[in-house]
Amino acid sequence: MKKGLVKWFTGLTIGALLLTTVGCGGGSAPVADSGSQSEAAKIGVISYLTGGGAAYGEAIKEGLDLAKDEINAQGKVKIELVYMDSRGEKTEAINAANKLINKDNVVGIIGPTLSGEMFAAGPIANQSGVPIMGTSTTAEGIPALGDFVFRNALPEFLAVPQAVEKAISKYDLKKVAVMYSNNNDWAVSGYKTIEKTLKENGVEIIATETFADKDTDYSAQLTKIASLKPDAVMVSSLYQEAALVLKKAREIGITVPFVGTNGFNSPELIKIAGQAADGAIVASPWFPGKADEKVQKFIADYKAKYNNKVPDQFAAQSYDALYLYASALEQAGSTTDRQKLRDAIATIKDFQGVTGKFAFDENREPVMGATVLIIKDGQFTELK
Repeated sequence: MKKGLVKWFTGLTIGALLLTTVGCGGGSAPVADSGSQSEAAKIGVISYLTGGGAAYGEAIKEGLDLAKDEINAQGKVKIELVYMDSRGEKTEAINAANKLINKDNVVGIIGPTLSGEMFAAGPIANQSGVPIMGTSTTAEGIPALGDFVFRNALPEFLAVPQAVEKAISKYDLKKVAVMYSNNNDWAVSGYKTIEKTLKENGVEIIATETFADKDTDYSAQLTKIASLKPDAVMVSSLYQEAALVLKKAREIGITVPFVGTNGFNSPELIKIAGQAADGAIVASPWFPGKADEKVQKFIADYKAKYNNKVPDQFAAQSYDALYLYASALEQAGSTTDRQKLRDAIATIKDFQGVTGKFAFDENREPVMGATVLIIKDGQFTELK
């Protein structure tokens, strides 16, 4: 009798251990797919919410929260957002991804904010079989991180040439100077795109100056550039550094146009640089002046929710991103199956968002247009 009892207890213990092992399978999809559409889909968000680039994260969060409220009110699917602050750091983005995937059991992730963070966190999500979508990650090579990695942000290699070529045509540029942040993966990628576009268009680069994220003094670089008298200056950096570059440039008498990468799209650039931002040029899929009913309704709803604040590109792209997830969740018919969600996202075509008509190509890159903008009197307007 004792021997039989031991065998029974041993079998029970082994069975319990096996069940525990299955339940702790870190990156695997949840075992029980109870994903009826009546249950909320948990979407993780990794965003730059505190620190020097927090305006990006704030706009992204505002766009997501507005979309979530609307989607949940419509009742087709329910969404719960789980936020993690990356503080613009790769290590924090990695920690956030691991927590969202393994502890919070999210079905998908939106973010991180910066391309460098996505290069760190994207492979983790991909290896775990969790779809992840960047709404502001524009460096080259993002979707190449894996089949579960998407972005609805127009990449720099598509947006930047439009801005550069428009400036070349508009101002008959012959020689230019280039500045970029050399410790930021996204900014380096943007610089390479600027350089390539200038060379293809026969424009001479008479100076290339570098700096680092969080630098505050650009006197040496800009003094050298001023002495060379370029027709324009091209800058690849986040809004905080770009604004300080513009202020110093105007202060020492550089009056030529400045062409920027995606960092120039934030209203914070204008807020920090003031009048010095006038004349700055950037390409964006988001233009609040567009005569489109969907765009204008989004702006009105956003202003009503956020104290008359006008949404920027980062708010608009995150808003569209959550609607993309909602559409895919509805198609997948599950709020917990990560593979079904990934496959549904990949098939999205002819999606009409506030940033325009949208689709994913076979490489999970966005197919969409852009508008070249110039800052005049503190406002983004179309450069014609």
